[in-house]
Amino acid sequence: MGGDSLKRIDGFFRGAAALAMLMAQTGWANRWSPPAGIEQIPLWPEKAAIARPETTGEESYRASTSPVAGRPWTRIENVVGPTMTVFPAKGVNTGAAVVVFPGGGYRILAIDLEGTEVCDWITTKGVTCVVLKYRVPGGGPYGLKMPRVPMALQDAQRAIGLLRERGSEWGIDPHKIGVLGFSAGGHLVAWVSNEAKRSYTPVDAADKQSSRPDFAVVLYPGHIWDYEDNHYEKPANGLHVSKDAPPTFILQAQDDPVDNIHESATYYLALLKAEVPVEMHVYAHGGHAFGLRRTDQPITHWPELAETWLRTIGMLPRTP
Repeated sequence: MGGDSLKRIDGFFRGAAALAMLMAQTGWANRWSPPAGIEQIPLWPEKAAIARPETTGEESYRASTSPVAGRPWTRIENVVGPTMTVFPAKGVNTGAAVVVFPGGGYRILAIDLEGTEVCDWITTKGVTCVVLKYRVPGGGPYGLKMPRVPMALQDAQRAIGLLRERGSEWGIDPHKIGVLGFSAGGHLVAWVSNEAKRSYTPVDAADKQSSRPDFAVVLYPGHIWDYEDNHYEKPANGLHVSKDAPPTFILQAQDDPVDNIHESATYYLALLKAEVPVEMHVYAHGGHAFGLRRTDQPITHWPELAETWLRTIGMLPRTP
């Protein structure tokens, strides 16, 4: 091989290395992507003026160092470009859709453990599954401190409006759109369920649609119990439970070491007072952040309970 050829090859690899370094520096190379063939859609128009979280780095993802049920999980950090990822219903399409809010304390997103793994289950029931990659950090409450701009709520409302506007593309019934969330995502479920007014200035036709879900699933939620006053008569963080909130399913373990069982109890009692149909399941053991991964704890069989509940409220056919 001649010297010129060697120079060209050397130049190619140097250029490739420089490009890889640039991609790594900008964070582009390390942004999370869904499985091949699954559509990820930007949540906002390119020119929409949305708030940017205060981040210390670029958006990226990495494997966790604390396995769940013997397997690692993926965490996304510094989300500044919110998206929704659509997993189409499999088999007979029921017309129902679920928007999934991964947890992570409004700091990170557990994108597979409490996100895409929901879709592995619910799409087999004929339900379209949409994973929301919402803005963090700072998108929602830290303890009892509300953010200046409720970015997570804005993203949740926008996603529901978009699905109602464009749902026919995926065979979605606009009256069968629900939400499901874990931990901080469980709080976001409660938040969007009870906030009828848009938390941002509408940007297009999708924002003329209702942003209130038709059903809600709340799993080991946080940020709802006012632990500073040590009571659960009134939800924290300005959450005002409405009689117009959708039918709700709540589940939590009593020994949850991260979010106290009073979180779920507070929301349950507030929904009960507002005369909203609500079903709550409390297990003595189970901990926190188990997602849909089966362990020897009975609480990890919760998807079966949720399926039965979805049938009772008419979102799934009564006969499996």
